[in-house]
Amino acid sequence: MSIAMTAEPKKRINYFYDDLVSDFNLRKAHVMKPLRVRMTHSLVTSYGLNKKMEIYVSNRAKPGSIDELTQFHTDDYINFLARVTPENKDEFEAERIRYCVGEDCPIFDGMLEHGQRSAGGSLEGAARLNYGLCDIAINWAGGLHHAKKQEASGFCYVNDIVIAILELLRVHERVLYIDIDVHHGDGVEEAFYTTDRVMTLSFHNYGNFFPGTGDIGDIGVGKGKYYAVNFPLREGIDDTSYQTIFRPVVTHVVEWYKPSVIVLQCGADSLAGDRLGAFNLSSIGHGECVQFVKTFNIPMLVLGGGGYTVRNVPRVWAYETGIIVGERMNEEIPRTCKYYHYFQPDYKLIVPHCNMENLNTPEFLNKTKTKIYEHLARSRHVPSVQMQDVPPSFLGRKDVDDMEEDDNPDIRNPQRLRDKRIVPDNEFEETDDDDETPYDPRERIKYVHTVLIFSANPLKDLIMLVRDTIKYRTGGPCWISHTYERPPAKSILDFRTRSCMGQAWIVERFE
Repeated sequence: MSIAMTAEPKKRINYFYDDLVSDFNLRKAHVMKPLRVRMTHSLVTSYGLNKKMEIYVSNRAKPGSIDELTQFHTDDYINFLARVTPENKDEFEAERIRYCVGEDCPIFDGMLEHGQRSAGGSLEGAARLNYGLCDIAINWAGGLHHAKKQEASGFCYVNDIVIAILELLRVHERVLYIDIDVHHGDGVEEAFYTTDRVMTLSFHNYGNFFPGTGDIGDIGVGKGKYYAVNFPLREGIDDTSYQTIFRPVVTHVVEWYKPSVIVLQCGADSLAGDRLGAFNLSSIGHGECVQFVKTFNIPMLVLGGGGYTVRNVPRVWAYETGIIVGERMNEEIPRTCKYYHYFQPDYKLIVPHCNMENLNTPEFLNKTKTKIYEHLARSRHVPSVQMQDVPPSFLGRKDVDDMEEDDNPDIRNPQRLRDKRIVPDNEFEETDDDDETPYDPRERIKYVHTVLIFSANPLKDLIMLVRDTIKYRTGGPCWISHTYERPPAKSILDFRTRSCMGQAWIVERFE
């Protein structure tokens, strides 16, 4: 049986995955398992969802640089993460206490690198959204919402969400952050508690539950008053109850605040059966949140987050990847998945709800919802901000579209370019003949393009970017030269990444 997805206009989707994120191990028997990200990617590729997105994997998903991380975190804290190891931790006893590292957030080899790699996809996704190069960016390794400015918390060492939002604020006037993790998104809320340029909206379990913040009365201070929105929930909330609050509250917030970009944190610990969670959502209920936010047609950065039952996390994130790309998915997990044995005994994609008692009465939910509406009414409708020239992007970032050192010059289409290609829905016809070789669209007429670069910064990087783009789009070579002549406005082609931008135009194309 296949799971139908709602048909919507096609969107440009970028998917970021760094395989090395899953190589880290916080501690033996620790509930946070980075392997879940690799398992998610295995499911995504097994279902063929990677063919519907532009893929940035492995060394193309560049880790966050120190300069990028210290846009939010303090220099001393990042320096500590870089220096401390399990072998020398006794030398940093005072720092371990100061930065809350040691218990829930243990010291392990490569702490800083793990944070950099988790943040890389979030940062690159935010930058590509800024440049209008995609409509939705996905980074399941991100969403680490508990880390503070100079403090590790809740298994989070680097807050990729805050850093990505800072990147988005370079271009966007207002950013809406939505958090459906079972835990309160305290690190993100704290970072933007005094500003009206970011509205944080968190649905979470509240009470005798980590981190103990996120009361409905936590609304922000100063210019940020009423721009921190919290919906505290009790244990056991199910799909039906969750949607009765999520849809109207999110709709009200979007219509009132009018964000130009949305960051959606999809923590999977709100699923039924999570080792640390207390909610009773199925994959369908969890995925309905992603589907609903997608319907606003606002640029969106989709991130991971919590999730501590390893067999459940990849299933819901793969399912939500299918929702984002609008692909029908078979409920039976493909046997081609490398981690197929993890999903026994049923080998089903959907995580079901259980018979947990729902302590959230309709009266309680309606009362909380009404209170939130009252708070929003006291905030400014569509707060304005004086926009200035867009500041330069973060420094020290190598162009993700540059030719990689390990590219074989004798191979016309290296893996890096194949990952960028999105397969159209009607590209291949279904056939019952397994031996039939499908038509390869890359074996088409080849053109030679003559391209003149009008402006570039840096020139060398743009030349490689233009060459790769033309080669990827047409399968053919191109001749490139630099010119100071300004081209006709209609013929200008913009080439942009986080560290490379410029303009060029094609003056000749012949077979």
